[in-house]
Amino acid sequence: MSVEPLSPSTVVTRLRAAGCVFAEDEAELLLATARRPAELAAMVERRISGLPLEHVLGWAEFHGLRVAVDPGVFVPRRRTEFLVQQALAAADASGPVVVVDLCCGSGALGAALASALPGSELHAADIEPAAVRCARRNLAAFGGHVYEGDLFAPLPAELRGRVSILTANVPYVPSGEVGLLPPEARDHEPLVALDGGADGLDIMRRVALAAPRWLAPGGTLLVETSERQVPGALAAMAAGGLRARLVTSDELYATVVTGVRE
Repeated sequence: MSVEPLSPSTVVTRLRAAGCVFAEDEAELLLATARRPAELAAMVERRISGLPLEHVLGWAEFHGLRVAVDPGVFVPRRRTEFLVQQALAAADASGPVVVVDLCCGSGALGAALASALPGSELHAADIEPAAVRCARRNLAAFGGHVYEGDLFAPLPAELRGRVSILTANVPYVPSGEVGLLPPEARDHEPLVALDGGADGLDIMRRVALAAPRWLAPGGTLLVETSERQVPGALAAMAAGGLRARLVTSDELYATVVTGVRE
């Protein structure tokens, strides 16, 4: 049975009624992505039900790339493009660049870095099987290696002391505040990608303490955090023996803490 095509105005109206703030922009993306009227109708219903737009579309725009984002996988945030910018600024493009992306989710950060650093050696890891499958799809074109496991545990031992750029978009929402997140995140993204422990810095501390064993001399660890967590994040870098630095972006409302191995 054929499905009556939804008009653009109808799509916008339905999205607005569901509380979508950027209804016009979302409608444009849905209309451009759907190949058939029935597919568009199904996509609109999924979006109205609360599924993140990126999960409905199957992709997200990130740092100039279209990155596949499967259901149940953490959606890359636009503010995290600032972390990519800082990582590129820290990279020494005059020689081989070894990039490791922990808590990689869809692999968006690794893809952005590999795209901007031709010839780089890329490794990524995540504890979530769905994220690992998604990241492997996104990083295949860059020759990236993706591992399943907890932080550094699944990485090849030969990477120790060789990593130039280590990104770790760790979960940093305090456990007691996860329930305050928007339903899109709370209900459709894995808890392990959101919950950072009592003060939100549990995973970050683990990464900072272990990072010096993996970083090359002069190598940089970069993590995203919140403004109020900055003192704890800087202390974690220092506890790991790294030279800590804070960088922020008012435009993207992003806060990044870096740590350099001396």
